[in-house]
Amino acid sequence: MTRECALTKLRDWVQSPSLLRHMLTVEHVMARAAPRYGGPAADVNSWALAGLLHDADYERFPDEHPRHIVAWLREHGEEEIAYAISAHSPRWGFPCRSALDKSLLACDELTGFIVACTHLRPDGILSLEAPSVLKKLKDKKFAAGVSREDAYRLVQRNAMKVWEEGKDFKEELLKDPEVTAALSPAEIEEKFDLGYHTKHVDTIFARVFGSGGGNAAASEAGP
Repeated sequence: MTRECALTKLRDWVQSPSLLRHMLTVEHVMARAAPRYGGPAADVNSWALAGLLHDADYERFPDEHPRHIVAWLREHGEEEIAYAISAHSPRWGFPCRSALDKSLLACDELTGFIVACTHLRPDGILSLEAPSVLKKLKDKKFAAGVSREDAYRLVQRNAMKVWEEGKDFKEELLKDPEVTAALSPAEIEEKFDLGYHTKHVDTIFARVFGSGGGNAAASEAGP
């Protein structure tokens, strides 16, 4: 299957800009993951198409996702991609059998999780680094009480309102009953506290520049 054929299906089924961005992001990540996790024989095009199409029917058929896109792929002879999409959520009961299946599940979850992390920072992804994401993965208070999969779904649902309607992300989370069932308002507020995210800045500067190095660097930079 060509990418243009897949995009034609997306144009038919997907209207949400944020959902489309998510699928394009997973497509890109899967293309990069193919040679690393699938080996030199991995079909980069198939891996990328799995990422591009994995949520193609989510907007039009939310209660039947991913049955429609899986059926469409099988009609086009793309069994490998169809099965990977069937297995990209553990709750559907299809075990991951191949590196493609495992990578799609992981890349989908991680890209959504990284989006969640960016929404907790004032400058979004601009200053987000891998250690910060890894720290959140270990933080039991970050969306405690829900699975990573459900946390991703809740974040995506509210993030779509931010992108498409100009809503305030924190206010939408505070109004979402599923979110407040897992996190108290105080816990949500804590995650948006700049002090929480910058509390180790002095330590980081000391490690990088040495004791007092950060102030020295700032002085040399001028006002």
